[in-house]
Amino acid sequence: MGDYIRSYSISQFQKTYSLPEDDDFIKRKEKAIKTVVDLSDVYKPRRKYKRQQGAEELLDEESRVHATLLEYGRRYGFSRQSKIEKAEDKKTALPAGLLAAEKADAHEEDELQAAEEQRIQSLMTKMTAMANEESRLTASSMGQIVGLCSAEIKQIVSEYAEKQSELSAEESPEKLGTSQLHRRKVISLNKQILQKTKHLEELQANHTNLQARYDEMKKTLTELKSYSEKLDKEQASLEKIESKADPSILQNLRALVAMNENLKSQEREFKAHCREEMTRLQQEIENLKADRALGGEEKTLSSGEPHDALTPVMSHNEDLDRRYNMEKEKLYKIRLLQARRNREIAILHRKIDEVPSRAELIQYQKRFIELYRQISAVHKETKQFFTLYNTLDDKKVYLEKEISLLNSIHENFSQAMASPAARDQFLRQMEQIVEGIKQSRMKMEKKKQENKMRRDQLNDQYLELLEKQRLYFKTVKEFKEEGRKNEVLLSKVKAKAS
Repeated sequence: MGDYIRSYSISQFQKTYSLPEDDDFIKRKEKAIKTVVDLSDVYKPRRKYKRQQGAEELLDEESRVHATLLEYGRRYGFSRQSKIEKAEDKKTALPAGLLAAEKADAHEEDELQAAEEQRIQSLMTKMTAMANEESRLTASSMGQIVGLCSAEIKQIVSEYAEKQSELSAEESPEKLGTSQLHRRKVISLNKQILQKTKHLEELQANHTNLQARYDEMKKTLTELKSYSEKLDKEQASLEKIESKADPSILQNLRALVAMNENLKSQEREFKAHCREEMTRLQQEIENLKADRALGGEEKTLSSGEPHDALTPVMSHNEDLDRRYNMEKEKLYKIRLLQARRNREIAILHRKIDEVPSRAELIQYQKRFIELYRQISAVHKETKQFFTLYNTLDDKKVYLEKEISLLNSIHENFSQAMASPAARDQFLRQMEQIVEGIKQSRMKMEKKKQENKMRRDQLNDQYLELLEKQRLYFKTVKEFKEEGRKNEVLLSKVKAKAS
């Protein structure tokens, strides 16, 4: 399951991200493919010769195969023995009886080789060289081939130099001329150059490995430094939180943590002691069993009373079992006590986390004050809107009454002026209207005075509350100062007591 999860994680990672090695591989992939294609194009078989049209047709399959290979510049036949092999054959001493057979075989081989050469020449006379551009080899392509096969060329040159030096060593020093001595020196110097070049490549590879290790160690050091700085910041924040917490609760928590660590160390020591004791007791039991078996056999053979001899051993085993059960029960009680202490520590941790610190309380108070101010501002604005609406509505009602009154006067004025009785009645109605308006005005004035008195009372209450608030802030400030003095005095008393 773990391998499956790991492979799934790697596949999901590779869908979105890529490693630097993968990026480098992708960058070099196109160039490598192009190089391989160029190499395959350079080294592909090229036709050098072509059979003439008037040439006779080859009948046997072997001749057709040789002809096809010759068209592409391949000559397969009997290989001649190299000079080095001949020299080695000369050095090996042959018996007199085998020398004649060896000469006969060599003569037969020369004849077969001459026949093969004659056959190849006959096939070549019936071919013409290809004149197209594909069969030509330019100077640039030759340079590319030499550049790509430089390592193989160096290896072949070194092997040839070694063989040449061996052959020259076999010859007598008197026959060596200045040119041969110079050639030997050049070969020796070339060998030294190759050795030094190989040593330089090894040193460069070693330097690359050391540089990679240095970069890796530098990266590890940077990570460790960042992790150390992170730990320092966390420790500083914990110390800051600890300085703001209640000292009595912290002291109690430290005591409980120390007790927990002490109990854990006691438990580890007790477990180690129990394991040692169990090993010792098991060893004693095995020894006693072996002794009992030997003693029982001896007693049975000598006196025939093994039961009395086993009684002390059985009592000792029972004593050991009883001690083991007692120690096991003691371990169980210690574990129960440790679990109870751990629960108490967890409860205290939760209680400490539930109690907000002074900074949190101040922040909560600021947020509540801001919320209250916002609510108060919205409430005040809403009350102003309601008051404005009621005022405008009353004004509208009075204006409508005034307009209706003026319209009624305008409509009835001409009829009222027609006769003296109607005019008197009209005047009386006008006096009644004026009297009603005066009464309404008096009521509004009375209501205005009442609202003004209520406003003054509320203003007085507001001033009293402001005075109480100022006194409250002053008292709280004095209380904080006294609390700080009390903490300083308590710390001094604890310092003197300790």
